[in-house]
Amino acid sequence: MHPQLLRTKARIRDATKPLGDAAVGALTIALLRTTRYFDPIKTANLFGRILRTIGPLTREQKIGRANLTAAFPEKSPKEIETILAGVWDNLGRLGAEFAHLDHVWHHDPAHPEASRIEIPLRTHELFAQLRLDGKPALIFASHLGNWELPAVAAVAHGLDATILFRRPNSQSANRIIEELRAVKMGTLIPAGRDAPLRLAEALQNGQHVAMLVDQYLTNGVEVTFFGRKTRANPMLARLLRQVDCPIHGVRIIRLPGHRFRAELSEEVQPVRDASGQIDIQGTTQAVTSVVEGWIREYPDQWLWLHRRWR
Repeated sequence: MHPQLLRTKARIRDATKPLGDAAVGALTIALLRTTRYFDPIKTANLFGRILRTIGPLTREQKIGRANLTAAFPEKSPKEIETILAGVWDNLGRLGAEFAHLDHVWHHDPAHPEASRIEIPLRTHELFAQLRLDGKPALIFASHLGNWELPAVAAVAHGLDATILFRRPNSQSANRIIEELRAVKMGTLIPAGRDAPLRLAEALQNGQHVAMLVDQYLTNGVEVTFFGRKTRANPMLARLLRQVDCPIHGVRIIRLPGHRFRAELSEEVQPVRDASGQIDIQGTTQAVTSVVEGWIREYPDQWLWLHRRWR
C-alpha cells in the first residue's frame, strides 16, 4: 500500500478510536447494569450459549485453535474444538457472574454440601495459616475458571489482600467495572509505573499481594510453557527479592451444577542463585509451571484466546 494511504488510514483509525472506546464502554455499562436484574444462574447459562455460538465466528477462535494444537499435539481436531467450545462457555459465564460479583460467593462451613463454593480441607488449613501467621505473602492466579472470585474469597474470609489489576481501555467501562470489583475485593492497585512500588509497600506492611501471571509480556523473562519458549511477567519474583515471603497459587474451578471449587496450592519454593538471592527467571518459571499443570487438568477453562506465544 502507498505510504500516504497508510498514513491516512492510521490517522482515521486514531481519530475514530475514542468513539469506538466510548461505544464499547456504553455497551459494557448497559450490559452489566441490565444483567444484575436477572437470575445469575439463568443469565450465566444464556451468556455461555451466546458465546459458544458467536465465539467461533471471531478471529480469537483461530488463535485459540492454534494455541491448543501447539500445546496438545496429541489431541484430535474434534477434541480441540470441544475444548474451544468450553473456553467460550466459560468466558460467557464469567461475564454474567461478574455482574453479580457481590453475591456469587456462597460458602457455609456448617453446611458445605449446600454451598455454591466447595473448599477442600487442605485449602482451609493453608488459608488459615496465611491469615493468622502475621506474615505477608504473594498469591498468584491465572485466567482459569472464574478468575475474579479469588479476590472475593480473600475478603469474604478475612484475608487482608491487595490486588493488582489491569484497567480496560474504555474509561467509562472501567468506572462500572471498578465499582463492581471494589464491593468485596480488598485494595485494588491498577497496573502502571507505580504499581511495583505500591505492591512492595503493601508487602512491607504485612499484606497479601495477589496478581494474575499467565499473560505474555514483551519485556518479560523467558520461560517454557507447554514445551514452547515464551515470555512472562517477572513482577512476582522481583517483589520477592524485596520482601522474602511465602508464595501460593490460587484457582477457582468451575464444577457441574453451577458450583465452584476453591483451591490454594502448597507453598511454591522460589529458585535461588548460588548467593541465596532470588533467581528471577527460575522463580518465574516455577510459577509458570504450576499454572501449566492447572491448565492441563482443565484446558477448557483457560483463556486460550490470546497470543501467549509470539
